[in-house]
Amino acid sequence: MRNKKYISLIALLLVMTCPLQCAARGNFWGGANDTDVHDLQTPTATQTSFDETHTTSASVSTTANTSEKRKIKNIEFVGNNVIDKSLILQQMKLQAGDTYNRELVQRDLKAIYEMGYFTENMRAIPVNNSDGSITLKIVVTENAPVTDFTIEGNTVISTDEILSYLLPMKGKPQNISELNNAIAKIQDCYSSKGYILARIDSVSDDPDGTVNIDIKEGTINRILISGNEKTKDYVIERNVLTEPGQVYNENLLKEDLVRLYATQAFKDVTREIEPTDDPDKYDITINIEEQRTASISVGGGIDSVTGVFGSVGIADNNFMGRNERISLNGIAGTGVILNDSSIKRRMNLQAELSYFKPYFYNADTSLMSKIFYRDFGSYQVPLAIERRIGAEATVAHRMKFNKHVTGTFSLGLENIDVSEGDAGKIASLYSRYNIPISERARQLDGGLFLSLSPALLYDTRDSATVTRKGTMASLRFDEEFGVLDFDKTHGKLTGMVKQYVPIGKKSSLSFTAKGGGKIHGDNMPEVMAYRLGGPYTIRGFKMSGVGTGDAFIMGSAEFATPIPFLDRTRINFLNNLRFTVWADAGKIFNPSITDKIYDRPLYAVSAGVGLKLYVPGMGPLSIDYGIPLTNPGSNGNKNGYFTFGVGDIMY
Repeated sequence: MRNKKYISLIALLLVMTCPLQCAARGNFWGGANDTDVHDLQTPTATQTSFDETHTTSASVSTTANTSEKRKIKNIEFVGNNVIDKSLILQQMKLQAGDTYNRELVQRDLKAIYEMGYFTENMRAIPVNNSDGSITLKIVVTENAPVTDFTIEGNTVISTDEILSYLLPMKGKPQNISELNNAIAKIQDCYSSKGYILARIDSVSDDPDGTVNIDIKEGTINRILISGNEKTKDYVIERNVLTEPGQVYNENLLKEDLVRLYATQAFKDVTREIEPTDDPDKYDITINIEEQRTASISVGGGIDSVTGVFGSVGIADNNFMGRNERISLNGIAGTGVILNDSSIKRRMNLQAELSYFKPYFYNADTSLMSKIFYRDFGSYQVPLAIERRIGAEATVAHRMKFNKHVTGTFSLGLENIDVSEGDAGKIASLYSRYNIPISERARQLDGGLFLSLSPALLYDTRDSATVTRKGTMASLRFDEEFGVLDFDKTHGKLTGMVKQYVPIGKKSSLSFTAKGGGKIHGDNMPEVMAYRLGGPYTIRGFKMSGVGTGDAFIMGSAEFATPIPFLDRTRINFLNNLRFTVWADAGKIFNPSITDKIYDRPLYAVSAGVGLKLYVPGMGPLSIDYGIPLTNPGSNGNKNGYFTFGVGDIMY
């Protein structure tokens, strides 16, 4: 009986001792904590959690002081069905051959998660190899794949263009980071085209993997005008081509604001954008600050044609608030300066009343009309007095197929009276060259003419003031009908091309070619002939000093550069000043009697230097000194002449 009690006590002690030993080994109850280095087996993922910043807390199975300091023989991935393992390896710091480190593994799991292709369910398991190394197994779960995209709300940008940013994600696991990048690119695409109010309104996905994107492009609800007191609303509205109902485009509205500013009726033009109750519609307000448009001007200057002159004028650039310009100007000058003996010394008197309507039936068409009177010593007909009185109306239309092309049509009526200025001197000249004095009557021919003049203009210049690049060209046909004497009816065709080439940062080189000729009409008066010589054709010669005739050709090359240091000031006057080096050449065909009696050379080449001051709205004010490189004729000067010019007069 006593022996049975001892046996029972020993059995009880054994039962109590064995569980404690097994528990110390950690696998008596099945090893639920997975803390040992495992033999090769297929691991199972364990659900882990991530904080709001996506700092991964994915499970990393290790054994203290067991797997640490062991080499990683290789890295295996489980669960990546679409994403290639090489792409995942690129995100990891740990690579095969490195020493196993639990903290580095934790960091690599975070980097893998931040790729965006995987759920939070990921795990890293170090597995013991027989050679003492470790195989690191990374268990991941891919997001549901993207199967398709739908786009709603786009009207100004095509669906294909939007899909070009999204389709690289098709067939891959959903990736929030890549989707956000694609959305940002879509919005950048809208912004780059001027649609700055466009936005991605919502993104959703269907159970089948379709991603739905809804776009709000930003529609104009209404356009308001504020600040105009004198200017009529319709003047502003017709210059604003943007309309309610359109998707707002910043680039197009800027063009509208520039168009308004160019009317010269406003000191400042700005816009405001305000949201409405509809999240996809906006109110646009155009704020106008008007400026004083009526002006009285008194001035003076010097010009080779007008001489030393004084001028007075009155103008209104916003006549009756309709953005129409009306002006009355008068000029009185001493007459042609630096003239040769062929030009009668006489006061130059001019008066002009002009009216400009920038919006003539539509925004691309304008009307310019004027009435004028001119009285001066003729530089076409020797020693004659020329009086012109007339009216002209010109309609200009900018072509829709090319904004750089403008077509014009002019209708004019002009009476030209040419009278004798010095009969005695003319008789002497005719006698010297054995020319019948009866020919003088032909020289003094004038008349009443009705003109029809279609023309084409092409202009791509970067600036109308200090031009550095671009092309300017014109082609014009003038049909002049003799109203009182139809035999004087004639037609002329004239063309010009000027090309600007930028040199350095502020300089330019320009090349000009001009030509023209009489197409028909044997009795065209000499007063309407072409001429060469002077500030607007061949410099270094006096007015008409090369000759007058029925046709001409000429060319010019000019280098223009700022004057050192002066262009660095803040004074516009000095910033627009250019030093020029140039060369001109030209020839007259079918010369007139005047060319014979004044021994004009009929062709010329000259070179020289000058200064140009570019004035907005007027063109260049120029002073040049040129020297003839060919025979200047008996009335010319081998040492050349100064010439003074205002604007760019072209045939």
